[in-house]
Amino acid sequence: MRLVRDQVRVRVPATSANLGPGFDALGLALGVWDEISVRAVAGETTVRVSGEGAGALPDGEEHLVVRAVRAGLEHAGAPQAGLELVCHNAIPHGRGMGSSAAAVVAGLVAARGLLAEPGVLDDAAVLALATHLEGHPDNAAPALLGGATVAWVDAGGAHAAALPLHERFAPTVLVPENRLLTHTARAVLPSEVPHRDAAFNAARTALLVLALGGREDLLMAATEDRLHQRYRADAMPGTRQAVRALREAGWPAVVSGAGPSVLVLDELDDAAAQPLREHGWRVLRPGVARHGAHLV
Repeated sequence: MRLVRDQVRVRVPATSANLGPGFDALGLALGVWDEISVRAVAGETTVRVSGEGAGALPDGEEHLVVRAVRAGLEHAGAPQAGLELVCHNAIPHGRGMGSSAAAVVAGLVAARGLLAEPGVLDDAAVLALATHLEGHPDNAAPALLGGATVAWVDAGGAHAAALPLHERFAPTVLVPENRLLTHTARAVLPSEVPHRDAAFNAARTALLVLALGGREDLLMAATEDRLHQRYRADAMPGTRQAVRALREAGWPAVVSGAGPSVLVLDELDDAAAQPLREHGWRVLRPGVARHGAHLV
C-alpha cells in the first residue's frame, strides 16, 4: 500500500455518550469541531496545538492523533513517516464531550485520506480500530458517522448504526470549569447492578429511541437512568446539582458521557441558563453534527 497524498486536513465533531440510559451504547455528534492537519515528512514528528489542550498535550509520537494515524497506516500496510501535526481544538478536554474519541477518529480518517486505496480503512475498519484504542465505541461511532448512533460489540467486533433524529432536535451542553478523567468516572461504577435497574434502563433506552425520532413528549421519562449517573454523583457534585435542578424544572438533562458536562436534550432557554452561567458554567447550543469526521 502506498501513500497518494502527503497532506490532509480533517474536521471531527464533539460527541456525547449515553444520553442518560443508553450506557456505553447511545451517542450524539455535536456541532463543536476540532480541525487537524496531518502532513507526512522526512524528519521527526512534531505537533502544534491551539485552543483546547494547548500546552498540556504531548508534542510528539505520544499524541493521540499521531498514535491513531500510525494505527491506521499499520492496518493498511502503508509506510510510516514523520508527521507534522497541526491541531485547532474546540472540543473541551476532560468534560465528557468525546475529545479523545475525536482525536482517534480524526487520526484514522486522516490516515485513510493519505492512502492510495482508502477503502482499506472503510468506516467498519475505522470503528474497529477506534474501539481498540478507546476501549468502547459509544463516542467513536457518532464522531465517525455523525447524528445519533447506537453502537455495540460482539464476537465480530464493534458495530454502529444511525438512529432517526428529528430535524427540530436542538441539544444544549453545559460545560463546567472543572474536569473529570473518564477512568476516574468509570472506577466508581459497580461490577453488578440489580436486575430491576437493568430492566428499567432497557425500557428507557428503547423509549429514548422513539423520543429522538420525534416523540418529544417522551423525553423526560426516556432520559431516566439507574445504571451509572447516581454512582458517579459524588465525584461531580456540581453536575449532580445541575441535573437535578434542571429536571425538576422540566428539562431533560443528563450527564454528558462520563461528565462533568451536562447534556440537555432540548434547547435550554435563557431564563434556565442564566443561573448556571452565574455559577461558572458555559452554555453551548451547538446543534447536531449531522455528518461525522471528514476531509476538508
